[in-house]
Amino acid sequence: MLNVFRLAGDASHLLSIVLLLLKIRTTKSCAGISLKTQELYVLVFLTRYLDLFSKYYSLYNTVMKLVFLGTSVAIVWYMRYHKVVKQTYNKEEDTFKHYFLVLPCFVLALLIHRTFTTVEILWTFSLYLEAVAILPQLVLLQRSRNIDNLTGNYIFLLGAYRGLYILNWVYRFFTENHRTRWIPWISGLVQTALYADFFYYYIKSWKNRETLRLPA
Repeated sequence: MLNVFRLAGDASHLLSIVLLLLKIRTTKSCAGISLKTQELYVLVFLTRYLDLFSKYYSLYNTVMKLVFLGTSVAIVWYMRYHKVVKQTYNKEEDTFKHYFLVLPCFVLALLIHRTFTTVEILWTFSLYLEAVAILPQLVLLQRSRNIDNLTGNYIFLLGAYRGLYILNWVYRFFTENHRTRWIPWISGLVQTALYADFFYYYIKSWKNRETLRLPA
């Protein structure tokens, strides 16, 4: 059963991607965006949505999965292959070794999971990887410091999505007796915590009507 927190979380997630695509398509620029974070998100969705064609939950569920997977692939394509957009990519500043995140998350999924099946392990891996996938983007923002409005709004909405999903789990726990597995809880809390510093400076800049800047 859907509730307002899950709907708001999905809307926030979808809007964040729409804003990012809008920035890339209208400005023909991906400046300030980490390709490495976007590649990690593609891997997250590929491993999480393996059941896309084997199980049917609802039209809403299927459409959202296709949208998130398709838009993530599109963003990476723009940043890697579009003849204009790829020239604006800050490769020199996007230096976080993102592949170092993949192996530890996979090993952790092998060690800590609910059932030892391929689908379950890859689903668990996707949760662990999503929790830290934003790190290359946050490091890039700290190096570039001045952040344009579209990029700042994209990161804020992406963080808000996970926070709203935590509220969704809390709501379902008390109203539906829904026993959420602890792995999504921990992964979601870690992911939300990584945004804490960004949220502080984002809200501060919004209140003071200033350009968003992160400390070096």
